[in-house]
Amino acid sequence: MPLVFGEVAALYDDVRPGYPGELRRAIEGRAPAGPAVDIGAGTGKGTEVLAAIRDDVTAIEPDARMAAVLRSKFPAVDVVETTFEQWAPPPGGVGLLACAMAWHWMDADTRNQQAADALSPSGVLAVFGHRFGYADRGQSAAIGAVFDRANRDVKMRPVHWIVDDVRGSGVWSSVDELEWHRDLPLGTEGYLALTQTFSPFRRHSPELQRRVLDDLRATIDGFGGTITLDLHTTLVMAQR
Repeated sequence: MPLVFGEVAALYDDVRPGYPGELRRAIEGRAPAGPAVDIGAGTGKGTEVLAAIRDDVTAIEPDARMAAVLRSKFPAVDVVETTFEQWAPPPGGVGLLACAMAWHWMDADTRNQQAADALSPSGVLAVFGHRFGYADRGQSAAIGAVFDRANRDVKMRPVHWIVDDVRGSGVWSSVDELEWHRDLPLGTEGYLALTQTFSPFRRHSPELQRRVLDDLRATIDGFGGTITLDLHTTLVMAQR
């Protein structure tokens, strides 16, 4: 499933939001010196955070189409086309291992231990990402109804599932979570473009995708052509 994003690599990079400066500063304040690695890097939304605080950055991305966008944006970053499970960390480990919007794609049984094993003795794991909610309850209910009709078998993960997963693994000496919220207004076409980068949407047949987009267009146009997302950003940091 992670490879479905390569079908819309350029769109993904264009419409997926980046991360606030507060998140970058929080990571910078905790991570020790040394190389940084971004696993499941995609087109580099998380890599951008690491490149702002480290000169030595490696990005791990299995999809060649996503990796191509990543290389074009960050020529100084070493992009390795492989999975986290197949990647071999350097001797002595790395100071910072990051994962942005991809922790759920890593093997649930091994991801925490493998992350800890990839770090230097004082290394830090940083897992971060966005949750796309809605600032207005009416808009949330109406758009949610469209997705519910198409995604009857999709279950949302709990809001704090990442921190629960990392803490519950038992391999970290300390685990902390930070959160930020910001409003993100989007017009109809902007929201439809964003929707096309979501994995549940990409699982659908072309016919169902068209139906979802048509229903969303009618719904958002009914709200005057604009909706406001509640962009909920979380950062989970763990110390080896």
